[in-house]
Amino acid sequence: MTERARPRADQTAEMPPQPSPYRRGVAHVGAGRPRPTDTTVIRESPTGWPGDTGQQARLPLGYRMAQLRRGRQWSTTGAVFALVCWGIWAASSLGNLGSPMATLVITSLVAVGLFALARLVGRLVWERQLGRVRRSARGAHLVTAVFLVAVGVAFLRQTEWVVTAWNWVVNW
Repeated sequence: MTERARPRADQTAEMPPQPSPYRRGVAHVGAGRPRPTDTTVIRESPTGWPGDTGQQARLPLGYRMAQLRRGRQWSTTGAVFALVCWGIWAASSLGNLGSPMATLVITSLVAVGLFALARLVGRLVWERQLGRVRRSARGAHLVTAVFLVAVGVAFLRQTEWVVTAWNWVVNW
């Protein structure tokens, strides 16, 4: 069979041998997918090119959710402390749990609203006024945690046996 009669799929190209990119003991830096950067900003040019809006580029939803998750240990710690204190307060009331449950729900809603307000203030002050880039939600989580710890302490101060035990420890 001649060279011309063979189909092109059966033909092999004459290529010089290529060295393998793998080398023992050398890390392949830059592998994987690139992460979006916070400095991707489209600014309006003085020439007024079409399509130049002057707005910041939208970051992907996954990246924004990762920003919200940074610092969540503060809010989680405050929420666990408030929940334990609420449980002690609710158990010491020895009555209907309707009112303590409503108190817990309202407290949780206020904490979520406080977190949203702290994020909004951070956006207005930190990003717009100061021109900085927020890389996490640690400040908002910290504000929420302080609120939840204060609520937990308020629950404990309404529990008679905890106040009695505290006074005994302090006056000892």
